[in-house]
Amino acid sequence: MKLGATGDVVRTTPLLRRLSGQTTWLTDRRNAVLLERLADSVRWFSWEQRAKALDRHYDLVINLEDTVDCAQFLNRVGATEVFGACVGLDNSVVYTETSKAWFDLSLISSYGRQRADQLKFLNRHTYQQMIFHGLGLRFGGEPYLLPEPIETGLSGDVAIAADAGPVWPMKKWAYYDELKSRLEDEGLSVNVLPKRSSLLEHLSDVQNHRCLISGDSLPMHFALGTRTLCVTLFTCTSPWEIHDYGVQTKIVSALLEEFFYKRGYDKRATTAISVDEVFEAVMERLGRAAPVAVGHRATVSTLFQR
Repeated sequence: MKLGATGDVVRTTPLLRRLSGQTTWLTDRRNAVLLERLADSVRWFSWEQRAKALDRHYDLVINLEDTVDCAQFLNRVGATEVFGACVGLDNSVVYTETSKAWFDLSLISSYGRQRADQLKFLNRHTYQQMIFHGLGLRFGGEPYLLPEPIETGLSGDVAIAADAGPVWPMKKWAYYDELKSRLEDEGLSVNVLPKRSSLLEHLSDVQNHRCLISGDSLPMHFALGTRTLCVTLFTCTSPWEIHDYGVQTKIVSALLEEFFYKRGYDKRATTAISVDEVFEAVMERLGRAAPVAVGHRATVSTLFQR
C-alpha cells in the first residue's frame, strides 16, 4: 500500500525489481497510469477498489501509509508477514520493528513529531536504503520502473518545473524567471513545464530535455527515473533521502535546518539559494563553462554534487 504522493509512489517502484512473485499495489486512482502497464506480475487497485485485493493470501504486505484507514484495512488482509504501519493494541497507528528506520522519522513516530523531524534532519540514508534494509534487502541502485510516456513534442535544453503544491509552498524558489532569462542569454532553449492532462505527458516533457531544474517534486523523480540530468533545490525537505542515480546536482539551502519540514511560508526560505549558484550548476551539468559573474553577492547555500 502506497497511495501517494505521486513522487513517493514512483520512488517506491525499485522494490518491484526485487520482489518475486505476483504483486498487488493499492494506490490513489490518479497514480494508476504509472502502474497499470509496468509488468505482467503487477496488478493495481485504487483505494476505492481495495476490497478486490482481499481475493488471496499474501506472503508479505507492505504498508507505507501512516493513516488510520490504511492500517485498519490491513487487519482485513490475510498475510504471513507485515511490514510498515498497522493498528496497535489501543487502536492507534503503530509500525513494525522492521520498518522503524523509516517510520521513526514519520508523523506516527514513537518519538513524537518534534524528535522525528530532528531524526529526519540527521538521517543520511536514502528512502530506498531504509525500506530495502527493513525488508532484509540491500539497495543496489535499482532504477525506478516507469511506463512509456505519451509524446508531447515539447523539448529543449532545459526544463523548469517551478510549481509547488499547497502543502509545501516554500519549495517554490523565487528566482526561476531570472534564471530562465540568464540561461536563454547563453543560447539555451528553456521551457517552463506546463500543466498536462496526463502524467504520461508530463513524463515526456521531462524526458525530452537535457536538464531539469526543480524543487523536490514529481518532475525530479521523473528525471531520476529517465536518467535525465537534473539540478534540484532543497529548501525545506531532506536532500539525503533522495538517491541521485548519478545524474543529479543537489543545491541545499543554508537555511534548510530552520525551515526543515515546515509547511507554512516564509520568503527567506524561497530566496536563500542564489541565482548564480543554480546557473553555475546547470551550466556545469550541461558541460558548459559558466561566465564569470562580476559584482554578485556571495551565495548563501551549499552545493552538493556527485
